[in-house]
Amino acid sequence: MPIINMMKAHKWILSLSMTLMVSCSNNDNSTIDSTLQVKATSILENKLSELNALSGQAIVMEVQTGHIKAMVGLERKDSADYQSCENFSQAYESALMQPISILAALETGKVKLADTVDVGDGIYICKGDTIKDHNWHRGGYSEISIKQGLASSSNIAVYKTMEKAFGDDAQAYFSLLNNMSYGKPDSIAGIANLKPAYFVTPKNSGWSDTAFAWFCIGYNQTITPIQMLTFYNAIANSGKMVQPQLYKDSTTVINPQIASQANIDSLKQALEYVVTDGLGQPAKSDKIQIAGETGTVQLEDGSYIVEFCGYFPANAPQYSIIVSIHKDGLPASGGLMAGDVFKQITEYIFTYNKYFNSK
Repeated sequence: MPIINMMKAHKWILSLSMTLMVSCSNNDNSTIDSTLQVKATSILENKLSELNALSGQAIVMEVQTGHIKAMVGLERKDSADYQSCENFSQAYESALMQPISILAALETGKVKLADTVDVGDGIYICKGDTIKDHNWHRGGYSEISIKQGLASSSNIAVYKTMEKAFGDDAQAYFSLLNNMSYGKPDSIAGIANLKPAYFVTPKNSGWSDTAFAWFCIGYNQTITPIQMLTFYNAIANSGKMVQPQLYKDSTTVINPQIASQANIDSLKQALEYVVTDGLGQPAKSDKIQIAGETGTVQLEDGSYIVEFCGYFPANAPQYSIIVSIHKDGLPASGGLMAGDVFKQITEYIFTYNKYFNSK
């Protein structure tokens, strides 16, 4: 999983009252499945206790409708016990950006996932800045395909792919992200204080020669887990991005097709490969095929946020899930930690959900 050293520490901002969540789960119009909410809370709490983590959240969404079936936020305050918290509008930089950057590159028609890239010894000097892969101290990956680069969360593979696709035209990349509705939605009924995702672009005063390199692997932006999940859900939904909902309503389409069907299908195959052969293997289940991506972010204060975002079943997605955990110190692994929570929630849904039981 890529480890991103953030330039600024971010506090976990509280936004959605648990009182609202409880009342929502008891509301006939709520999308929350109260049984799943309780189970997801238990699974996440057990993992947070095991890791002695600071906080975490897990969100489960129906792929086609955008209905949020579970939305769990937990944090440890003064006591050793974890309490429900309101961290759903917290935004931070995210290594889950990597597949999205690759999708934008595929859209240019200049690269394919089978193309090879030389990542060398895992250390790459980019206009004076140093980009490292997580295994640089073991000599790097040398020559790998773009698909393998995603599976191994290679920062260098992603950036070199972006160089090939966009050259010096960073604005073309941001125009594609805008066309793909990356960072949406700007608001969700039932989640207070949710703000639009923030990006440093070539039009900003903070833009620099190396800003493009850092952005494409997750720097220079702040985005919430629910916004990131919305994009991955669109990938699962064959390119259709729908509005997340906490209250049942007709499905609202944010973007009918975020990218070409061919490139969506290619990326979906790559996200399966992340779980079957890459760093996402801890999320792999022998009950159902999972696709997704893992990421690890290091904050300025030395703590970490470990994440896993994906969907299942991989061949006919019904649910998408994001898991995010905030913890002190190493070890820190999006796959081993957040991926394990993802797997447990997935297997619970597979075992007890009426959709799968009817198949």
